[in-house]
Amino acid sequence: MTSVRFTEEMLGHVTFGETDFARGAAGDRDGAEFLKFHLTIEVADMDRFSQDPLRHAGAVGYLQCDALGGRLPVERGDFNLFVDSAPGVKRMLYRLWFRDGVGHPLTLTGFKLVENDAGFDLWKDTTTLFTRVLKGHVEEGAEATAEVVASGILKIRVQDFAKQLTTFRAGGAGGLGDKLGGLVRFGVIFVNQLAQVYLRKGRRNGDVAQG
Repeated sequence: MTSVRFTEEMLGHVTFGETDFARGAAGDRDGAEFLKFHLTIEVADMDRFSQDPLRHAGAVGYLQCDALGGRLPVERGDFNLFVDSAPGVKRMLYRLWFRDGVGHPLTLTGFKLVENDAGFDLWKDTTTLFTRVLKGHVEEGAEATAEVVASGILKIRVQDFAKQLTTFRAGGAGGLGDKLGGLVRFGVIFVNQLAQVYLRKGRRNGDVAQG
């Protein structure tokens, strides 16, 4: 069983009492606060991951938000890589359970929307996280009835993405070849999923043009 892990850091602003992502991301609004997270995401079993349509991985780390109490450990973290949302549209999903500085349970949920819009938007799509903080520890599927504490957008900076690329590691009981193979398999899955989005529309447009 081969595992793969990497570290990701995202930061931005959320606005308390706001439900709109774009308005919540404006750092100069009343109620806006800086928020970031630092996560190590680990695929425990690459064989299972490669067959899982939800491509689930675990996440550990912390959130940082002064308004919520400073640096706050993640109690439970879930990450899904490229879940099908609609034809030609995929989402990367994040769900982090934590507590504020006085112990109230909270959940950070977020998604990266990966779709082939006009222009070259691969970088924007894969580095922009539409984010909400919800009251309580909210399970998947229960967001619609959960109380929204804050909303906004987090992003990966170029320098942080460059650092992220150096953090990929493989583990497990196998030898070096197995571990390198695990890293390659993760990379192939990542690229193939992107190709399904960004090449799909190009082929459709090409077919129309030829017709």
